[in-house]
Amino acid sequence: MMDINHVTLIGRLTRDAEYKVLPSGQAVCNFSIAVNRRKKVGDQWEDEANYFDIVLWGKQADSLNRYLVKGKQIGIDGELRQDRWQQDGQNRSKVIISAINVQLLGSSSGGAGGGSSSYGASSQAPEGASAVRDFSSGGSQSDKEFTDDIPF
Repeated sequence: MMDINHVTLIGRLTRDAEYKVLPSGQAVCNFSIAVNRRKKVGDQWEDEANYFDIVLWGKQADSLNRYLVKGKQIGIDGELRQDRWQQDGQNRSKVIISAINVQLLGSSSGGAGGGSSSYGASSQAPEGASAVRDFSSGGSQSDKEFTDDIPF
């Protein structure tokens, strides 16, 4: 039996992405998103926000960091990772999402823009993180040759 570690989320950035280049030359972006859900409390429906920390590596971090601004809606496919460290003699841990595929969706809550851009994963990044490659060319050659009109 095979284990599965996959998460897909759509939410809005809670802050601008923090971008840096590590001494190894690897680019990394850290940001968080809020994902809202509605739940019924008594006779009323209430919104509940859940917050998730995301890390994005490689070329994708390099090319998307300027678009990852507070309020922007994005879609993420990724994996759950557990960071572990010691602080004041105590073992600590935190679950984060290592993004494999990020899509820019719509516009930010207060600005213009739109469309969507998609980027996907490829080879290994340092210490199990996901390196990425740019798929912004618009798909495969066979996708471009498809000419049937689809009514939806």
